[in-house]
Amino acid sequence: MLEKLHAFFNPEEFRGRGKKRNYFEGWYFKLLSADENTALAIIPGIAINAEGEGHAFIQVLDGKACSSSYHKFPLNEFVPAKYKFEVQIGRNLFSEHQLILDLPGISAKLQFCGNKGWPKPFYSPGIMGPYSFAPFMECYHGIVSMDHQISGELYLQRKRMDMTGGRGYMEKDWGRSFPSAYFWMQSNHFNELGTSFKCSVAKIPWMRKSFVGFIGGLLFNGRLYRFTTYNGTKLIRSFADQNKVEIVLENGRYRLQVLAHRDRATSLASPIHGFMNGRIEESMTARLDVLLVDRKNKAPVFEQQGRNAGLEVAGKIEQIMLD
Repeated sequence: MLEKLHAFFNPEEFRGRGKKRNYFEGWYFKLLSADENTALAIIPGIAINAEGEGHAFIQVLDGKACSSSYHKFPLNEFVPAKYKFEVQIGRNLFSEHQLILDLPGISAKLQFCGNKGWPKPFYSPGIMGPYSFAPFMECYHGIVSMDHQISGELYLQRKRMDMTGGRGYMEKDWGRSFPSAYFWMQSNHFNELGTSFKCSVAKIPWMRKSFVGFIGGLLFNGRLYRFTTYNGTKLIRSFADQNKVEIVLENGRYRLQVLAHRDRATSLASPIHGFMNGRIEESMTARLDVLLVDRKNKAPVFEQQGRNAGLEVAGKIEQIMLD
């Protein structure tokens, strides 16, 4: 009980203790080398279907080569630590401050420092805010680190990659299934080191109905500008076609405008009722035009383009379009 309570207020930790059916949990490690020639997403997790059959997995996305691989492990090889975020899967280890990989075609020993998390006061534990307390959500979301520095080395198909000086990002999801429709985007490659942006818009089932929920965060000059469903923000525009995604969010003080330029995407496994038999497409080479405007004086606070952006456009997107 104490372990579950501790994890509730620290959502980066493993949340699935006691879950036997229809459950998934996964973490997303984004890795960019200093020269930006290597872009990888490493996704460890666990998946259990309606019959209680499950496995652990590590999914690897090579954003530059547009290739992916899925590595399965027996359920008993998934070993989460207590009272902290640290997960071991076979000979692989994942935590806030290190990543060790030993997989066919890829191995790594990486360290992370300078992590910038999302605030998590007791009344709003993480990016979900008060929705964290709702026990029936289809999918929960957490930010582990908006931005951090990487050191160490990685071997990809026996080729050594020096990752020291690179930048990383970490988040996670858990629950039953991904939303039936959503946009997701993220970049921490702007003009100044330490700047990071993430935003998502999704269809959220709620008490036999649904609503369009959203979360946006811009970390700039040490300040996190937050735009969420629960903090008085309004979704003004939500649109996507084959070439772009547009999102406009507005609260009492600021207006956030994002234009995402789509690029080549790679297929990944995604959860449906706990098991990883869905498919989504993710790009790691998109570009994001991000504009933050102070509504009081109509002056731009931030106007830059993010590169090496992660971008997903998934499901029946007409359900979340607002034009």
